[in-house]
Amino acid sequence: MSKIFIVTLMTVTTSILEMKEIIIRELIYFWYYFDLQLRQIIFYWFLGMILGSLISVFGKEKIHNLFGGMQKRKIGILGIVIASLLGIASPLCMYGTIPIAASFANKNMEEDWLAAFMMSSILLNPQLIIYSAAMGKTALIIRFTSCFICGIASGLLLRIFFKNKKFFNFTNFTECTNRDTDPNIILRFLKNFGRNIKATGLYFLLGIAISALFQRYIPQEAFASIFGKNRGFGLLMAATIGVPIYVCGGGTIPLLMSWLRRGMSMGAASAFMLTGPATKITNLGALKIVLGAKSFVLYIVFIMIFSLFTGFIVDYILII
Repeated sequence: MSKIFIVTLMTVTTSILEMKEIIIRELIYFWYYFDLQLRQIIFYWFLGMILGSLISVFGKEKIHNLFGGMQKRKIGILGIVIASLLGIASPLCMYGTIPIAASFANKNMEEDWLAAFMMSSILLNPQLIIYSAAMGKTALIIRFTSCFICGIASGLLLRIFFKNKKFFNFTNFTECTNRDTDPNIILRFLKNFGRNIKATGLYFLLGIAISALFQRYIPQEAFASIFGKNRGFGLLMAATIGVPIYVCGGGTIPLLMSWLRRGMSMGAASAFMLTGPATKITNLGALKIVLGAKSFVLYIVFIMIFSLFTGFIVDYILII
């Protein structure tokens, strides 16, 4: 009996020691990939935080005043193009953009201009532009161009199909209070910078952690076969997974960097970069209120079709 007990104890001890070695080994691998990814992207994240806070504190009102001043000019369809650019330049998130748009709507701003401003603002902002630079010049250009064109397309569609109809309903939204009010401009900037880090830091680290797990446990060949070789299916998959996975722009950049290295086509990445922010769960709730059920469905259909079309252009025409 004692011999059986001793053998059993030795077996269990050996198993525990082996398990401990496996855990330590996997943690070392995880830290290696995590540290490597962190070193590659942290500069862009930090620079994006600085740029976003600078624009938010010192340039936000100028951007919004410029957009509001467009009402005084009869520029017609050109206003859609300008509105899309100003939406990208605005540093506000969705819950900051909607109250601003509501204030413009109350001043009878053209709805097609509002659509272009809101669409491009949802998809891209100055901070995310800096983050995206970590993926390389090609990905950055494609992201900026596709978001800019998406804003224009949304404005044009409203201008054509909803010219004499009401598309937005901002009844339940009022302009948000400006939090950058400290009389000391340095403290004003530092407070904004701190809020940005608090809002994005956890998601940024989480994105790097998930990316490290992908690199360790997902075979490159399998990933490439889904998102690279089979491009049509890869586009559809990338556009679809952007809905549940996308939480924060900074958090998804490490994932995209890893996916592109492992064989994801640039077209699939482009589709993900459009559907992700456009269908982010925290954004959809506010958009549902602003758009109403029918227009909300049109919005989802539009962004899915546009993202797939963009991915197709990148993969099959530009051949990137």
